[in-house]
Amino acid sequence: MVIFRSTLFFIYFVTVSAAVFIGALPTLLMPPAAVIAASRFWSRAVFFGARVLAGQTFEIRGTPPAHGALIASKHMSMWDTMAIYLAVYAPAAVLKRELLRIPFYGWYIAKAGIIAIDRGGHASALRKMATEARAAFAKGRSVLIFPEGHRHEPDDPPDYKPGVAALYGQLDTPCYPVALNSGLFWTGALGFFKKPGTMVLEFLDPIPPGLKRQAFMALLQDRIEGATRKLVDEGRRAFTAKGIS
Repeated sequence: MVIFRSTLFFIYFVTVSAAVFIGALPTLLMPPAAVIAASRFWSRAVFFGARVLAGQTFEIRGTPPAHGALIASKHMSMWDTMAIYLAVYAPAAVLKRELLRIPFYGWYIAKAGIIAIDRGGHASALRKMATEARAAFAKGRSVLIFPEGHRHEPDDPPDYKPGVAALYGQLDTPCYPVALNSGLFWTGALGFFKKPGTMVLEFLDPIPPGLKRQAFMALLQDRIEGATRKLVDEGRRAFTAKGIS
């Protein structure tokens, strides 16, 4: 059943994405707000298909920041970025530069104002990221970063990179940690398999500005990993209750 419903959703996803990406081409000539609106519409359409075809719902817990803030999120699937993009209006997401090369998708995220980084650029990449983050923050936008730099499976050991600490020090703003359990539901290569249930994304209590780098990193990892473990365990208990393996 999971394979069948996952295949239906994949067909729906490709069809809807193609329709939105082509239909929204005129927004590339408009102010960024037009692209942002199209992107949020696309996310809602994808989540609609996930609910109807794959039996997936989602829940946002905690309080998202109402205005410019630093958001540091666990990352398990493509779902994460879309969910945060709906919960927080137009955050400037720190993403790998290679995504800009993807036709249509890369054009839209560039227009929306992502912060594209070269993960092999080391110190120069960190400086560029901080400069672009300050510019976005000055416009009242929140800045979203995935501290581990790439997707992790639910049981993978944590691997937090220094970029989030650089942004925390540069922006001098509270950091909102985010925990989630989407990796239980979007599984397999490129998240093809969709297991039914309720995905949870949780905004945790913000970390105040001004902490030393080491103290900040330890607190951030402790909060995200601790809350993520609880959400993953919660999701697995739900699977067991429903007989889903």
